Formats: sequence, C-alpha cells, structure tokens
Amino acid sequence: MEYCVFTEPQLGATYGDQLAFAQVAERHGFTGFFRSDHYLSMGSRDGLPGPTDAWTTLAALARETTSIRLGTLVSPITFRHPGILAIQVAQVDEMSGGRVELGLGAGWYEREHEAYGIPFPAKRFGPFEEQLQIVTGLWSTPLGETYSFSGRHYTLVDAPALPKPVQQPIPLIVGGGGTRRTPDLVARFATEYNLGFPKEDAIQERLDHVRAACERIGRDPGSLKISIAMSTIAGASDAEIVRRAERIGRTLEEVRDGTNIVGGPHEIAERMDRYRSFGIERVYLQLLDLQDVDHVEYLGAEVLPQLP
Repeated sequence: MEYCVFTEPQLGATYGDQLAFAQVAERHGFTGFFRSDHYLSMGSRDGLPGPTDAWTTLAALARETTSIRLGTLVSPITFRHPGILAIQVAQVDEMSGGRVELGLGAGWYEREHEAYGIPFPAKRFGPFEEQLQIVTGLWSTPLGETYSFSGRHYTLVDAPALPKPVQQPIPLIVGGGGTRRTPDLVARFATEYNLGFPKEDAIQERLDHVRAACERIGRDPGSLKISIAMSTIAGASDAEIVRRAERIGRTLEEVRDGTNIVGGPHEIAERMDRYRSFGIERVYLQLLDLQDVDHVEYLGAEVLPQLP
C-alpha cells in the first residue's frame, strides 16, 4: 500500500510549514505530499496567516523536493479555466521531474467563492465533466497537432496543446459518493478513485458502483487505483493523542469515535489491513495541525515501517 501525507493549509499554514511537512515526509519514505485547494478556513479556525495557493505552493515544492509525489485533493473546477489548469499542472510536472498528480472536483464551499469574488454556479457537474475532457484532451494531443473543443460551458479553438507533461498520463484523481454520474466520470477519465472520508460500512457499496461503471464501458476495474482519505491522529500514548486532538479543537472521545485513524503503530496497522481487504491501495493521512511537524516524524519513523 501507498501512504501519503494530506494537509489542509487553509486552516492555518505558511509555505514554510508545508515545506517542512513535505521534506520530512519525503525523508521517511511517504509516497506523496498532498494538499487541499481552498482559499478560506472552515469553522472556528482563523486561518492565520492566510491562504496559500495550491499550485503556486506545489510549484515551489517541486523544486525543493526530489522524490515525493505532489498533488491536490482536490482542486475545484471553479477556481481555474481548464486550459490554464492544464498548462499549470503540466508545468509543475516538468518542474518536479514527473511527480505531479491532479485531484479534480466540482467544488462545494460557496463561502470562499463569495469572499474572493469567484463565480460559484449552482450547477457544476456539467462544467466538471467538460474540464475532465479538456485537460485530458490537451495533454494527450500529439505533438504538432492542435486541440479544439466545443461544449456547453467551454470552447477551445486550435489550442497548441502545450506544454506537454512529463508523465503520460498525469495521474488524475476523482472522488465523490454519487451512485451513477460520478462513477461514470471516474471510469472514463480517472486513474484513481478516492473514497473521501467514508464510514467503513459504506465502502463496499461505493466501490461496487465504480467497478460497475468501469465494466459498462469495457474498462478493467483493476486498472483503477482505489484510495481513501481519513483524518489521522497518531501517538505513542493516549496523552499524546489528547494533546494533538486538543490542538485541533477536539477531545479524545471525539477523535476515537471510529471514523478517524487514531493510535500507535499496531492500532493503525490493523486499520490499514481492513482497508487493504477492500482493495484500497493508497491512504491519505489527513493531518490538521501544520505546525506539528513532529507528528509527521512520528508517523514516518514509528508507524510507517509497521504498515502493510
């Protein structure tokens, strides 16, 4: 299985905080460093010192790391025009030597759009589908040929489809809990399906929908990587877990409600074994306190070597 550090910098993190996480994660052999793509904090967190742009951050990390994979989970289509996004991601892919992954979603947090004057259409699934068509179409257009697209939401005319990414294809992550439309998009466009933060008893049904969608179009379901993201609090004792929980405004009882990855190496390894039994191949360990780089150190030094 693959294990990635997954962060939410809009809750409060500088570029330096994210760099420290990424470099420690790389040193310990994590597969990837991923971050959310938001411009506003949620809940009671003040978000200080303010938001950082996801793809600006990943471009810088591409030059300050050497092996760890870098990506978003996920970028909302409302933030960028697909033609510009294709250029941005391809450029960061070249800057990293072919280590970028794009998580793409329809967007959901209306308040951040309102705060920064970003349009937030009521219906976003149609533009989402077209963006998936456009970014994959631009990247796969043969060198020397142009790419055109005429849809309901976007029109591209004779785009040179440049620059080309280093990876062909760039890994494309799509998530969501829909029973038909989302699985169909996953089957058509994604290299990875992310379950998000599901309850364990809901995992199999959601995987069944996605695998059925693959079969409907003649795609081998085994060609699709399956991943999950879960909030994670690790520690050698309950005292450490309490301390980390309190820093993100939670109690021990709240984090140990069965929906989070919590504990030391043995307890976390047991949870990973259960995920693996579903066919899950990658786990995103969501860490909500980006000033606690010791958390990454502990996970990397003590937990990661014990995981399947």
